[in-house]
Amino acid sequence: MEKKNLWVAFSTQKGGAGKTTLTVLVASYLHYVKGYDVAVVDCDYPQYSIADMRERDLKMATEDDYFKSLAYHQFTRLNKKMYPVVKSLPEKAAETAKALQAKGKYDIIFFDLPGTVNKEGVIYTLSTMDYIFAPISADHLVLKSTLRFASRLNDTLITTGKAKIKGLYLIWNQVDGREKSELYDVYDQIIAELGLTVLKTFIPNSLRFRRELLESHKALFRSTLFPVDKTLLKGSNVEELTEEVLSIINL
Repeated sequence: MEKKNLWVAFSTQKGGAGKTTLTVLVASYLHYVKGYDVAVVDCDYPQYSIADMRERDLKMATEDDYFKSLAYHQFTRLNKKMYPVVKSLPEKAAETAKALQAKGKYDIIFFDLPGTVNKEGVIYTLSTMDYIFAPISADHLVLKSTLRFASRLNDTLITTGKAKIKGLYLIWNQVDGREKSELYDVYDQIIAELGLTVLKTFIPNSLRFRRELLESHKALFRSTLFPVDKTLLKGSNVEELTEEVLSIINL
C-alpha cells in the first residue's frame, strides 16, 4: 500500500498543554500497535523533549535486562524497528522531513514544535502541515491562548487557502473526572462560534501520563520504544483518540 507521508502536528501556543505527550502516545500507538510507519521530527528547540526521551528509552533498553527483553520480543514479534526521532530547528523542520522521506516511506511524520508561534519558522512550518491538533484545557489562560492561536491559524492560513492544511482540530486535554461537565458544553459552544472544531474524544487528567520507563519495571505509559501498557490503556482514551485521528486523516 502506498504511503501517504502525511505531516501532522500536535501544536499549541501554551507550554504544558500536553502536545509533546500526545505526540509520543499517538505516534507509539500507531507504530507499535496499529502497524503504521511513523517518524517524529522534534523541532521543540531548545528542549528537544522527545529526542531526550528517546535517549533515555534507549539507555534503559540497553542497560536493563527487563526492558532489553521487552524490546527484543516486541521488535521480533512486529518485525519492525523503532520509529526515527530526528532533531531539527523549527525553520528547518520541513527540510528535515523531506530528507526523512527521501530515505524511507512513512504514513505519518509527526512534528513537535515550540510552544510559541513567535519563534522563527514556527508559523511557516505549521503552514506545511496536513493536519494540526491543538490540545486545550479548561484553565482560563491555556484556553484563551490556544483559542487565539487556533483562530489565527484558521483565519490567516486555512480559510485563505494560503497553506495546504486540510484540518485544524482542538482536543480537550487534562479533563478532571471521568466525564466532561456542563462547563465544557459552554466552552464547546464558544469554540464553535469561532468556527473551530473539537474532537469528540477527550483526554482525562491522570498521573499515568507522566509515567516513563522506570528501573522499578512498573507498567509504562509514555515511551518512544513501546506503546501504552495494556493495563494502563483502559480509561486513558489514547486508543479512542488515535482512532478518531485516523478517521479524520483518512488512513
